[in-house]
Amino acid sequence: MPVHLSHQIRLIKIKNMRNLNNVPKVIMDSKSIGHVIDFKWTKKKIDELLDPLEGNDVIESLLMQINHKASMGLTAALLEWIYWRFTGYTQFTTDTQKRIEAIWCSINNREQTNPLLFDCDFDVPANGSVNGALWIALMDVRMIDVRYRKGSYLLQSEIIGLAVLARHITPKKKTFDKWFDSIIADLIRLYPCQYNYDDIDEDDEAVYDSSNESMICREFFFDAEFKYSKEACETALHNFIDNLDVKANPFLDFSRKAS
Repeated sequence: MPVHLSHQIRLIKIKNMRNLNNVPKVIMDSKSIGHVIDFKWTKKKIDELLDPLEGNDVIESLLMQINHKASMGLTAALLEWIYWRFTGYTQFTTDTQKRIEAIWCSINNREQTNPLLFDCDFDVPANGSVNGALWIALMDVRMIDVRYRKGSYLLQSEIIGLAVLARHITPKKKTFDKWFDSIIADLIRLYPCQYNYDDIDEDDEAVYDSSNESMICREFFFDAEFKYSKEACETALHNFIDNLDVKANPFLDFSRKAS
């Protein structure tokens, strides 16, 4: 690639990181954009993705070490991996983009977002390598959103399926693995879980208040040159939200006063 073109792409990336109109470099490097749909999509794989707790103890252990806002940021980032993989293959990706926007807004103030409802009656089966995979992703995100809204202490384990799916559909899995391992390490260090799972009531009725946790932003996950600080994350997140078309997103309701 010519040097001047590479520089132009970098300038566009800097300008547009505050919205979802650009492709993060790591996702481009993973060859996800426009790549042929060649991943396996069998009944066995579908069953594994629908019940991902089995055999993914390592991922679960890692996710249990991060707090709620970090978990939601990771949810948005993983859904973005899936979003870009299927862009051009299905019309559902427009709706997926709006859900990603809503997740970021919910990190700032979940009271100004609407529930990420999706196929409430489970009418659509998870077949078809594109729409089936996206169906599983959006159902996973719906369950994560439900637990986040109710303040469930058992939020983090819901993200396993989304992480496994994002990796499965990514053409260059080593690129995804390197990104995921690095991000998880940073999240554990900077956004540690504030409670011990050994003390959690398994009936899942207890409520955790994540409102005092530090903000996290899209740049944290996708901009290698982002310099982390609590203030930088908060500023970047607010810049992202300020650039959204709120009226065009049914999952946003900014008419509610911030709590």
